[in-house]
Amino acid sequence: MVLQEATLVLNRNWVPIDVTTVLNALCKVYEGAARVVKPDDYTIHDFDSWASLTVAKGEPCVKTVTLSIPVPEVIVLARYGKIPNQDLTFSRWNLYKRDRYTCQYCGKQPRTEDLSIDHVIPRARGGKSTWTNCVLACMECNAKKASCTPEDVGLKLRRIPAKPRWTPRLVLARIRHKVSWEQFLSHAYWNVELQE
Repeated sequence: MVLQEATLVLNRNWVPIDVTTVLNALCKVYEGAARVVKPDDYTIHDFDSWASLTVAKGEPCVKTVTLSIPVPEVIVLARYGKIPNQDLTFSRWNLYKRDRYTCQYCGKQPRTEDLSIDHVIPRARGGKSTWTNCVLACMECNAKKASCTPEDVGLKLRRIPAKPRWTPRLVLARIRHKVSWEQFLSHAYWNVELQE
């Protein structure tokens, strides 16, 4: 669905700070909190000027009863000028992204609900919930390991767990707008993964 596709968000200094949905981007533009940036010529549009643009044949758009509104690929916020906190929070979601939804023992990629978080050094032995002690494991490997260390049961980690180096808000998986975003993501302080 086109309303759930991705739109790049720039702060008022044109620094990329987030990725949002087309629906949220259009709401921000409609409210006046942001403007749409046309990536090919850098023109800025408010909601009315953006909605009045002609949609080329085959170009994605949001259709209303009376309008066909082009999908905004990039928006720039009207007021927000800060660069977001670069510290990556240890969370289930970020751990799944770091390990790419893959069991770190056998390499299988089961359904998300069939993956669990495993403590390399079990909590029963003093292991903590940290980037360097937690990995994704399939149910089979997790059951085999139980409250032992991997070495105790003959399991080997595919890679040593570490804190990811990417920026939390800008890991862009399977993003259609990669080409139009590249000019905005070239800043040296962003460690952006563009995955196909």
